[in-house]
Amino acid sequence: MIDLALLRSDPERVRESQRMRGDDEAVVDRVLATDARRRAALTEFEQARAEQKSLGRDVAQAQGDEKAALLVRSKELAQRVKALQADADAADAEARELLMSIGNLAEPGVPAGGADDFAVLRTEGTPRDFAAEGVPVRDHLELGEGLKAIDMERGAKVSGARFYYLTGVGAQLELAILNAAMGVATAQGFLPMITPTLVRPETMRGTGFLGNHSDEVYYLEKDELYLTGTSEVALAGYHTDEILDLSGGPLRYAGWSACYRREAGSAGRDTRGIIRVHQFHKVEMFSYVRSEDAAAEHERFLAIQESMLQALELPYRVIDTAAGDLGTSAARKLDCEGWLPSQERWMELTSASNCTTFQARRLAIRERGEDGTRAVATVNGTIGTTRWIVALLENHQQADGSVYVPPMLRPYLGGVETLTPVL
Repeated sequence: MIDLALLRSDPERVRESQRMRGDDEAVVDRVLATDARRRAALTEFEQARAEQKSLGRDVAQAQGDEKAALLVRSKELAQRVKALQADADAADAEARELLMSIGNLAEPGVPAGGADDFAVLRTEGTPRDFAAEGVPVRDHLELGEGLKAIDMERGAKVSGARFYYLTGVGAQLELAILNAAMGVATAQGFLPMITPTLVRPETMRGTGFLGNHSDEVYYLEKDELYLTGTSEVALAGYHTDEILDLSGGPLRYAGWSACYRREAGSAGRDTRGIIRVHQFHKVEMFSYVRSEDAAAEHERFLAIQESMLQALELPYRVIDTAAGDLGTSAARKLDCEGWLPSQERWMELTSASNCTTFQARRLAIRERGEDGTRAVATVNGTIGTTRWIVALLENHQQADGSVYVPPMLRPYLGGVETLTPVL
């Protein structure tokens, strides 16, 4: 949730962010009008309450007809006080609901527009020239089936479209990626965590994953619980309603979880293989940090992500995501996209988001400062996920269908240097 005080003092900044996102900027004026109504009702309430207290003292001292008249007035005033409080509460609830509908303020420099309006910051590594090498390009599913690593047919038989089994070296490869990611995160000072994948509505909403994105989330109506699409949700909710001590630096967590996404609205997109699926695993970095340090923490996350991709010897590019593709909570999002040889395009491998104080305000997570408490900032970023299998198989494939294993993963795969097809 954005800061109401900031919206009051600089509404044009909020309008500009809404325009950059492609969202309704008129909501800003609705918030201001509702907030003004709330404050007016509160002023009237406080005046009526003061009069009620004064009248109470007069009643205690009055007698006879005067006292009877004052009692009638006291009853009328009590009803007015109650009505004014109800008006103020209703206006407050409406203002909060409107505020909750506004996405985080896009940071200065974030490109305006939608998914295709990102800015490429840099490209690292060079995609292989498979034609020059004389290597026929296979996609990850053909390679995975040759390795007996991916079974889409039985996944669909058991669970439906966009489900799969990882078998043999496929399962080992996913565990290798996730364990390597957790090892890097731990070495960087993150506390490893296995997080819940079912959360309450207030946690899901507080992190910004409902509203415009609710159709992407699995909901268990009978239990009133949501399946999370990232451990970011559970990690953000971990310190709800708490006051944190950040005097020793950020609180950093690395969450490992299964993730679930309905992929609503993605019909026909990446339906082959495991690029866009309903269930996968991921290790997510998450940090609670002072607001003035959030931008530096965001860059730190990106550096860790890049170190992982470089260790896996994957060509990638870093993009500055456009405002309309940030999601509700992010003020800035930097993605690393890996090269996908079979489709000759870039594919998202990591995201790192600076959510500033947006999530913490919604979840009442604060820190103590010189002038009382204030909202903390949150930063999140992927450091390993199932989709990386796609990039690894395709970029490291050999002419005979085998796959080169980067040194980083070999200790988790029994030391093997090459994954070979199963005849």
